[in-house]
Amino acid sequence: MKKAFIVSTVVCLFISGVSSAITVQGIDLDFVTIGNAGNAADSTGYGAVGYDYQIGTYEITASQWSTINTAAGIGDAGYWSGNQPTASISWYDAARFCNYLTTGNTETGVYTFTAGSLTSIMDHETAGSTYGRAYFLPTEDEWYKAAYYTGSGYSLYANGTNTAPIEGTDTNYDYAIGQPWEVGVGNGTEEQNGTFDMMGNVWEWNETQIGSYRGVRGGSYYYLGVTLSSSHRAYYSPGYEYGNTGFRVASVPEPCSLVLLGIGAVLMRKRR
Repeated sequence: MKKAFIVSTVVCLFISGVSSAITVQGIDLDFVTIGNAGNAADSTGYGAVGYDYQIGTYEITASQWSTINTAAGIGDAGYWSGNQPTASISWYDAARFCNYLTTGNTETGVYTFTAGSLTSIMDHETAGSTYGRAYFLPTEDEWYKAAYYTGSGYSLYANGTNTAPIEGTDTNYDYAIGQPWEVGVGNGTEEQNGTFDMMGNVWEWNETQIGSYRGVRGGSYYYLGVTLSSSHRAYYSPGYEYGNTGFRVASVPEPCSLVLLGIGAVLMRKRR
């Protein structure tokens, strides 16, 4: 009797724009996948990312912040309410929020805090392998790619064009409604890679260090349209807290492997 083995391989494919939802530490988070790993940077030098990752569909809300802050004791009260994006959050406390999502501990995760001070930041691919799924503030390149990468190049705005969005309709800027609008409830137009409000609403922290500062991108509800564009780069002190600055979370899941002989993919066929 001969036995023939038919082996199927399992390959994980990351396709840009695919949405997923997950509950982490008691809050629901929505993500879109950003694929096309190894893309080139644009003419400004930003946007190249050598791995697939996910980025939050929406900015972290005041309600989500409150839930984690209550459980983790971060201590930063934040600003705005409900489904409005949280704001007046320092870069350090946004990083602690991400740590708590990853490990259940504000001081360890992608960011290591020792005696209250930031002492190291883990490479994001390494973090995905280490924790199975890691959460963090996107680097400037990760943020930039999620906003402006078209799949073959870059657009000036996150809507996939070089034309500014309509204020108060497509996105919230230039004091169109006087405050951040609620996220995930029909406000604004979906952007080219499946995100919302990477143009306007609140500035968003990124991980990248610029001198003694940390980067922000995307403009806010009371800034002019020029701040929404890929050409506009800004930064604040990491201790800065103001009602126009919040964040969204990015994530790297554990890398997929090519799997042989396993995971339900082996068929044994008997021949007489």
